[in-house]
Amino acid sequence: MYIEQLYTSCLAEAAYYIESDGEAAIIDPLRETEPYQLLATKRNAKIKYVFETHFHADFVSGHVDLARKTGAVIVYGPTAETGYETLVAHDEEIFTLGKIKLKVLHTPGHTLESSCYLLIDENGKEHAVFTGDTLFVGDVGRPDLAIKSDLTVDDLAGMMYDSLNAKIKPLGDDVIVYPAHGAGSACGKNIGKETFSTIGHQKKMNYALQPMDKKTFIQQVTDGLTDAPNYFALDATLNKHGYSSIDEVLVKNTKALSVAEFENEISKGAVVLDVRNPDDFEKGFVPHAVNIGLNGQYAPWVGELLDANVPLVLITDAGKETEAVLRLARVGYENVNGYLNGGIAAWIAAGKKVDTVESISANNLAARINSNPELNVLDVRKPGEIEGGMVAGAQHICLSKLKKELHTLDQSQHYFVHCAGGYRSMMAASIMKRNGFEKVTNILGGMGKIKEAGIALVQPVAVV
Repeated sequence: MYIEQLYTSCLAEAAYYIESDGEAAIIDPLRETEPYQLLATKRNAKIKYVFETHFHADFVSGHVDLARKTGAVIVYGPTAETGYETLVAHDEEIFTLGKIKLKVLHTPGHTLESSCYLLIDENGKEHAVFTGDTLFVGDVGRPDLAIKSDLTVDDLAGMMYDSLNAKIKPLGDDVIVYPAHGAGSACGKNIGKETFSTIGHQKKMNYALQPMDKKTFIQQVTDGLTDAPNYFALDATLNKHGYSSIDEVLVKNTKALSVAEFENEISKGAVVLDVRNPDDFEKGFVPHAVNIGLNGQYAPWVGELLDANVPLVLITDAGKETEAVLRLARVGYENVNGYLNGGIAAWIAAGKKVDTVESISANNLAARINSNPELNVLDVRKPGEIEGGMVAGAQHICLSKLKKELHTLDQSQHYFVHCAGGYRSMMAASIMKRNGFEKVTNILGGMGKIKEAGIALVQPVAVV
């Protein structure tokens, strides 16, 4: 028996390769199929099944392409309805993989079809459970993503309570827990940093597995839920009904554009997405470009901040074009009309206008605050992050809501923008510049450096 977790940090997503006696299964694969095919080839195994724990909302699964390329059977849990050929398993159905077995545990709550897969080893011992978005390390899946007219958040949370108590908690303490996500995923409220655990440890540490009645559980699981990211509905739909081949998407979207062709796309309404690091972006960029760097949670932030229906044209570092397109496709963003051949250097060489963003150190910010306590500091961190303190007098607008809240800001004023470390603040600065704010300064290093600079912090009064 062989198990490998294939973890993708930028999406905080875990896919799994399981193999026994030359037969392999993939659980919750990412959209690109090559890593799984190469691993199976390397180990002289054939991919027999692709198991899906649910209709993912935060990424487009590779199940359809992988099944087409390998002949594997796509398996979903009970109640799943798809626009392509699948095997919809019944609760407690057992699938044989070489000398091991995978048992379906239907665990509705996160979604109606959500299921876990219990791995039973060659000796008949329950070895591990692949929990999808039902159980995370320190958390459980949010119950607000599969709401229908006749189904409420509380209804789904109640189902989650029943699923955990009937299917998960009775498992042995030594059973390994392999979840679909780690810290940073929006599929839970506060997922732990570890990417696997055990049932026993989760019974001790996970708030959702503590003894409580259903009413208390529903209250705890639904308390503090933030709005689901904008792209979640798109991805869930693609996963349910199918999508274009990733190979076709890469060929179509990775198209080199001359400066003239690039300008033409902009004139037709395409948004310029500059995926370079913030430190490079600030020194010179195509006017009105939005910066979302490949060096961070690139695809989820594109999904949160940009409209999937509006075409994109890309500015990348040399050699990063395919990566930028692929990572967009992982979250269902396929409306890419190409990239600027030669990058920003080609734009500058053609004599085209560039814009810049000023960045200053936290020590510089401290000096400015000392001379002008009324300085306009804008904090774009998430609500949970500001609980540790904000710069005195700062205004808070979470980055995901910035575009909608720009009307509350004054374009004639000078804003000093920060996040936790500098990645998101440059996104915010680029969005503000795109929308007519000319006086925008980025704070290098964000709150981490602000604390080091000794700038006075206060507890937040209100959260936006």
